[in-house]
Amino acid sequence: MATRKNVVFDMGNVLMTFDGHEFSQAFTSSEEDAQALYEGVFGRVEWSLLDSGTIDHQTMLRVALAHTPERLHACVRECLARWPEHSRVIEPTNDLALRLHEAGWGVYVLSNASDRIEEQLSRTPVFGFLDGIVVSGRERLMKPGTAIFQLLCSRYGLDPATCVFVDDNADNCEGARAAGMDAFRYTGDIAELEAFLGGLG
Repeated sequence: MATRKNVVFDMGNVLMTFDGHEFSQAFTSSEEDAQALYEGVFGRVEWSLLDSGTIDHQTMLRVALAHTPERLHACVRECLARWPEHSRVIEPTNDLALRLHEAGWGVYVLSNASDRIEEQLSRTPVFGFLDGIVVSGRERLMKPGTAIFQLLCSRYGLDPATCVFVDDNADNCEGARAAGMDAFRYTGDIAELEAFLGGLG
């Protein structure tokens, strides 16, 4: 019996868009204000701490308010509450995930994201048939460290050698390879990704 193949998708800029500049523009009325909002929220190191589960959303809000002009504080609050609404589905990868699922592949998500991940992911076509999700903000483990990939495999009973990890970040792909997976850096060329997966036999 053939070993089941598994594909593990990153979320941001693979299944859903993530663009802090675009999000900031959605909650402001000028480029100057959008840049100030971006620098106070998405451009801060604390954003990574939020994704790692090191700080919570209230702490992120306090930090963002402390680093943006007072005239933008209402924008900061609205942005932090509602930015996931402005993350758009990337249709080609979602369509590919559906076809892989229908062909018998396991389909998983492993993302560096906060514990609010479902506010984005639940709007994707892939969400309804995922075999598992691992998110850094809940596990307090981050890509590209190998531990989060090992956790995915142990939790869902996967052999890393049967898994292909798809991410837009080269370092994260290297982390997956170090954990024993195959990996593909996705740059928006869906045909290239399909060819890579098809070449795995």
